[in-house]
Amino acid sequence: MPRSLLPYYLVLQRLGIALLTLVIVSFAVFFATALLPGDVAEILLGQAATPEAVAGLREAMGLDEPALSRFIGWLTGLFQGDLGTSYVNNMEVADLIGGRLSNSLRLAAVTTLVSVPIALTLGICAAMWRGSIFDRAVSILTISVISVPEFMVATLAVLIFAVWLGWLPALSYGANVDSWGAILRAYAMPVISLSFVVSAQMIRMTRAAVIETINTPYVEMALLKGASLSRQVLRHALPNAFGPIANAVALSLSYLVGGVIIVETIFNYPGVAKLMVDAVSTRDLPLIQSCAMIFCVSYLSLITLADVIAVLSNPRLRK
Repeated sequence: MPRSLLPYYLVLQRLGIALLTLVIVSFAVFFATALLPGDVAEILLGQAATPEAVAGLREAMGLDEPALSRFIGWLTGLFQGDLGTSYVNNMEVADLIGGRLSNSLRLAAVTTLVSVPIALTLGICAAMWRGSIFDRAVSILTISVISVPEFMVATLAVLIFAVWLGWLPALSYGANVDSWGAILRAYAMPVISLSFVVSAQMIRMTRAAVIETINTPYVEMALLKGASLSRQVLRHALPNAFGPIANAVALSLSYLVGGVIIVETIFNYPGVAKLMVDAVSTRDLPLIQSCAMIFCVSYLSLITLADVIAVLSNPRLRK
């Protein structure tokens, strides 16, 4: 293979691996939800339902068919854009997810706008003054935040800002955001909880990427020529560290996928994660499966984007 085509081959390879992983994940999601305890038909009809009524409802919903047959039909519907019908609401799953998905995307966008600038600034400054008191303080803070799970951060945020100080509401409904003050009150608590873990990961990875670039010979040559520390980093190191930094941002944002499930549940935020948690309690299998696939696709997209950026930013592959 010509060396000039190697980056494109690696990118196609990453995309193929992501697609294969998605098929495997869809298999795991379908059969994992099928193993949930409880019978959907019995839950819908209640305990007083007769066995004949339960059997009739199972047949109407297609639950009496073999699991493999149901999986193939569900997977075919996914590729055609048909997410199925909710067992509980008797509505199209796409309609139920549509309104909630915009709320989750809005929360993720606000978190990204808050966490990315803060994390990049702290990571670059820590790399510039590595070994200093500032660098040690940032390192201790990031390690401490990474060690604390999202639900603990969210719980502490509720105790501090809602219970003790009374500044913010304990629940976030994401509605009536017609002013900046309302937006702040609606998104402050979820964004604070999500930004902590996302920013901590991003700070560490950004710091490592910038330090690795600073230690290269061409950046050290700029320092020997009399370039100041800020010029050395901003003019010479950062442009060459763009690829690793972009990779770090994509990988760190993938933590939003897992954290948003916990945060939306704790703060009662009307997003896709809260919808999926509610669907689990009612054994609404099509809704659970569709929500789970949305999170899987989001995570795989970010991971694949990070891999593609790493490949395209490698100068040994570009030349």
